[in-house]
Amino acid sequence: MPPEPPASSSAPTVPSTARGAATSRRIIDAAAVEFAARGIAGARIDRIIAAAHTNKAQLYGYFGSKDGLFDAVVADRVSFTTEARPFDAADLPGWAVGLYDHNLRQPDLVRLIAWIRLERRPTGLWFDSADHEQKLAEIAAEQAAGRLCAGDPFDLLTLVISMACAWSPASGVYTATADEPAADHERRRALLRECVARAVAP
Repeated sequence: MPPEPPASSSAPTVPSTARGAATSRRIIDAAAVEFAARGIAGARIDRIIAAAHTNKAQLYGYFGSKDGLFDAVVADRVSFTTEARPFDAADLPGWAVGLYDHNLRQPDLVRLIAWIRLERRPTGLWFDSADHEQKLAEIAAEQAAGRLCAGDPFDLLTLVISMACAWSPASGVYTATADEPAADHERRRALLRECVARAVAP
């Protein structure tokens, strides 16, 4: 297989037309599948452009490099997850169940995070985000009002996310899929809701 082109030194270009935006969207969606399945090192630009029906010039023009494309894919999937299930510190059990459902429908982000752990950041936070700080502030406010248990807000958030991802592709035991019997999902949702509620109760 021929080597991939060198990373571009220029900043990614924001599409200025509807056609360009559509091409960018196809690239991101195709790249999400490729990166989620094969990671950063294993992903191939040739497969991405073939799936997106575009060419390398457009891909590198929009995203600058393979790493730039990966970052864009992760940002897109994080944004999609946030919009699909907005954070609610006042209902952490419900938010956790929402994450369970989102991981069933859109498991790409969890898989991408796993690759980040393997290939980029084996320890510490896997991302840098102001949105994360807002979540912690909301948890702290609920704690101050006596509606959540005491403790470090970051630790509490980490615990809830880990519980919500217990059956996700990040699980070390079992990965659930959307085509499993509905009764299985309902049983897990009920258990997850109850366990999170008990864990965060003041």
